[in-house]
Amino acid sequence: MADVGKTAETDELEQELDPDEMIEEAEPVEGPPDREIDEERMRRREAALARIVQFGDPVLKSKASAISEFNGALADEIESMAELMNEALGVGLAAPQVGKLRRLLVFQSNPDVEPRELINPEIEWLSDEADIAIEGCLSIPRVLVEVERPVFARVRGQDRRGAEVVLEASGFEARVLQHEIDHLNGILILDRTERPQRRAALKALRRGESFSPIDPDGDGDSEADGE
Repeated sequence: MADVGKTAETDELEQELDPDEMIEEAEPVEGPPDREIDEERMRRREAALARIVQFGDPVLKSKASAISEFNGALADEIESMAELMNEALGVGLAAPQVGKLRRLLVFQSNPDVEPRELINPEIEWLSDEADIAIEGCLSIPRVLVEVERPVFARVRGQDRRGAEVVLEASGFEARVLQHEIDHLNGILILDRTERPQRRAALKALRRGESFSPIDPDGDGDSEADGE
């Protein structure tokens, strides 16, 4: 099993962060769905993002606690998070991102299926095979970074009734689950990316700019665009 705890560079990252210098803007999604968004939908997304805890808030660097009560209030909480995730055009949302240090996440890695919840999730196994992909985060708008993660994951948790759930996930779904479980452990994509991208992303955040490894200068030019 791969190490899913804090990286060795986390402490350094925390020392670099000055919440007073951080911006709280709303734009990208948690996960990189590629879809056209009209003006009205953009307004709804921005309204949803305004309800999500943003980078610089210490709750995002804290470890969430296990849930022991499975009742109607929990079901309402799950439904509320799933609605917020969809309004923000996200593919996953963890409870710390709504200010609650509880081990609860919702995800929808495929738009053709209903959102699902996972409570008290634990990663049982991660494959040695890994790949690198660009990730965004609803709590770090306008920043995209490359993150290496195992391609396959087995996650054990519970549903809203407390029943055991075991997920054998691969590809994008495995990535989404790992991203959200990271949130429950106080780990962000900036902890997972390589140092040059982390430094560049932090610099962009301090300046109130966007960052993407495809277009690191934020000028719209990129090798990927052939420009």
